[in-house]
Amino acid sequence: MKFSLPVLGGFALLLFVTISPPCHLANGFVMSQETAAESTRLWVDASGNHKLEAVLLGVENGKVRLGKSSGSEITVPLEKLSLADQQYIRLPADPTIWPNRQSYRNSDPWLVENHDRIRVMRPRLLVINFSNNRDMPWIRQRVDQTIKALAESTRYHGFADPRALEFVEYEVAKYIDMRDVPPPAGKENRNSSRYPRGARPGTTQYAPFYSNEFAQAYGFTDPAKPDRYLNLHELINTGLVHELWFYGIHDDEVAAFESVEFKQFYDDQLRPIRGKHGPAGNGHPDDMPWSGRSFRITWFNTDRGLGCGMENFGHALEGVANSGAIPYYKRYFDEFAEFDLDKRYPGFPVSRLYGIRMGTDDRAEYPDATTLVLQLDGKPYTINNYVAMGGNVHFPPGARGHYDLASPFVVKTVIENYRLRNGVGGKDAVHDFDPARFRQYERLAPDCMGPWMIYWRQCMPGYGNRCVDDHGKLMKNWWVFLFY
Repeated sequence: MKFSLPVLGGFALLLFVTISPPCHLANGFVMSQETAAESTRLWVDASGNHKLEAVLLGVENGKVRLGKSSGSEITVPLEKLSLADQQYIRLPADPTIWPNRQSYRNSDPWLVENHDRIRVMRPRLLVINFSNNRDMPWIRQRVDQTIKALAESTRYHGFADPRALEFVEYEVAKYIDMRDVPPPAGKENRNSSRYPRGARPGTTQYAPFYSNEFAQAYGFTDPAKPDRYLNLHELINTGLVHELWFYGIHDDEVAAFESVEFKQFYDDQLRPIRGKHGPAGNGHPDDMPWSGRSFRITWFNTDRGLGCGMENFGHALEGVANSGAIPYYKRYFDEFAEFDLDKRYPGFPVSRLYGIRMGTDDRAEYPDATTLVLQLDGKPYTINNYVAMGGNVHFPPGARGHYDLASPFVVKTVIENYRLRNGVGGKDAVHDFDPARFRQYERLAPDCMGPWMIYWRQCMPGYGNRCVDDHGKLMKNWWVFLFY
């Protein structure tokens, strides 16, 4: 039974005698079952003109139930609330999950302040398909497979610990079909006419992703103005989207960077540097705009497999380190990925084995388990007493050249004991590098460097790690830095 009440601030108010449990929201959102601990907060309608102090009681059939201090209750259609209030309803109150009701946008200061509290991250993806030869069920399946592979890769030491927890669990905010339907004759195996082609063949424009034209394709209605759509800048700043993946065909007309990111910069105390941001991906387009928060865009070639896509994410990690955006992360990632060989071994001609040029006689050799000989420009450079760290995207420990997953050499490494200080003399325990560790993931990410990528990432300091930093403190979970 319900009774109409006077309208306050434009809200349609309804008094309920019985209380119904919360359930599913509109648009597929599910409300957290945590309303018992709710406190009074200020609610604002979509226009921004009407406000009301009330407690969230629950949601049913797209209707939000609010409790006033007088004891009466009101219902408001979810879509009539401001985006901030809609986010509040959708997100969990639990501060160990991100995004949550306190923080739901990239680069929030909250992430720095609560870095060590977070036990799982569930960033929201915008996924776009430009491939005329891949239907949406195919895209959905590939995205689902990629999300599962990435989640597995964030299980710290998951290769050996069945109790290890997934940390990054992507969720899809929306799939966008930008194919030509049907494609013009002769374009069945090409990218859509809507693909943002660059002026030069084989290039991609990134500014259109932020345009009002693409906003219409995205279809996120602006609650304040139902006749317009939110563009990517707005989706980023409202926390509706944290990352963008787009799928296309790599051909003579189109190619894109594997992963690009505009990143907020931080000082060595992890404090954001006001007004400083810059490229932090594997390459960077000149036309990618800054939205005021870090944002990453990843490209996938639909003619290649899931494992090849995993390389893109590995290069994204390398890109953040190369950018210097987060000095703390760079300090340890460079060490783990062996980006500091010239510092660790003075006189060595390159900082990393990426200096080996493909298509030449350059190569790495390992006369024994603790000796590295780099053949560069016909000259040998030797490191004695060499123990590999964690390797990088192209070079697992013992690799002779780029993409070498079949090296016959057995080398010593600390990849599984990085900064655990569990060996002789308080150093990391040394062990033989065992390719069987990554081969267990050949079914999950079978092609390119996919299996290696999953194992490699599991060896990085993640959630629950006991690694030790330079100051004797527990190492921070590296995955949180993705959304700094």
